[in-house]
Amino acid sequence: MKLFVVCPGGLEAPLANELLQIAQRPEVLALGKSKIDPAPLNLTGGIGVEGSLGLAMAINLHSRIASRVLLKMGEANYRQEEDIYRLARGLGWEDWFSPSQTMRVDLTAQRSPLKSLNFATLRIKDAIVDRLREIKGERPNIDTANPDIRIQAHLTATQVTLYLDTSGEPLFKRGWREEKGEAPLKENLAAGIIALTGWQASLPLLDPMCGSGTFLIEAAQIALKIPSGALRAGFFEPATSKSKQKRSGILRGFGFEALKPFSASLEEKNWAHLCQASQLEIDQARNTPLLISGGDINEQLITIAKLNWQRAYLPGLPNIRQIDALAIKPSSDQAGIILFNPPYGERLNIKGGRGQAKSSATEDVYSFGEAEIQTAPPGRSSREPLIKAEIDPQFGIFLDQFSKRLKDLFSGWQVFVLTADMGFPGHLRMKESKRTPLFNGPLECRLFRFEMRARKE
Repeated sequence: MKLFVVCPGGLEAPLANELLQIAQRPEVLALGKSKIDPAPLNLTGGIGVEGSLGLAMAINLHSRIASRVLLKMGEANYRQEEDIYRLARGLGWEDWFSPSQTMRVDLTAQRSPLKSLNFATLRIKDAIVDRLREIKGERPNIDTANPDIRIQAHLTATQVTLYLDTSGEPLFKRGWREEKGEAPLKENLAAGIIALTGWQASLPLLDPMCGSGTFLIEAAQIALKIPSGALRAGFFEPATSKSKQKRSGILRGFGFEALKPFSASLEEKNWAHLCQASQLEIDQARNTPLLISGGDINEQLITIAKLNWQRAYLPGLPNIRQIDALAIKPSSDQAGIILFNPPYGERLNIKGGRGQAKSSATEDVYSFGEAEIQTAPPGRSSREPLIKAEIDPQFGIFLDQFSKRLKDLFSGWQVFVLTADMGFPGHLRMKESKRTPLFNGPLECRLFRFEMRARKE
């Protein structure tokens, strides 16, 4: 089978490395041969893979960077909507799901000449419904909110490709986030950034502006060998009736569990074996020391971060506290990694919960390669891009003081900053050693790396 593993733009290289590691796991090797495409030179929004349904299950369970795992059903050249209809009508959907299941069709496009992408989406849906009605005598219903089966179409200028989604809910929805601060970082983007820093569990990791704790929780799960899909796979029993209700929604599992081949005893055994191998790793890593710490000036966000830590089934209490970033100190004599996503000023003025920790009501909209176009809400949020624009003078003073503290106290450390402000190094009065283009949804960002050296007297 041919798969396409979707990721945030800019994370193709770490995703390719991660997929190679997953494919080399003993329990995955036992499922058959696989092939991972090399990382592309440009932003493709994902990596091509060849392998079994078992490999797709393993990627869904283990990949921290992937957004979705798509199973390629077919592709063809097209010039009009009827060409797309013929492709969809000719594919064996009945081998993968039944008319009694609900479905949803999503479509994305790059330079497509079609006038209406909505009409093209409708023709794909019609083709699948018509085929199942002809072969099975009944048609599936459409459910855009909570479908059993998700079908993804992607159009280029001349070619259409149809996929079955084996993930269901996007993979960045780990299942532990129930509360979040303003514009939270998606979990898979955070995990990809951690991979880009080169951080290992033996190194200290400090996030001085941790918000709802995404970087810290992802790092802790990496250190403790907890796969990203652990909650969705049911590794941890729900602690309350509220959690059980939640599991019937977002935490109901993965898309491949609704596919016909999964109901075969062999695939169910393969899935059980993948989960058992992962559970053994978790048990073996249970006592791994966590050199992970963080802080935030917003007391409400610290509370949210601690709750998220508990929902992620991480041990004990996190080393997170309410603190001004200007007061941070090294958490260890050993040099490590400082990693943060600055809030651009607004959150810096919130102390002791006097401000409101905002939660996003915006529903996630998936698109191929995460290249959707969204309109910005009225007003300016704290994480909108500055694009080398002038910054608030008070925030400029803060950055100058913060830079001095880094230089004074964190000699030998590496500092990584994700920001949409391309002029951030100048505001920080430091020269970056590397900048990596990344996309936080549709928003173009940079991951800046700074090397902290001892100040000259």
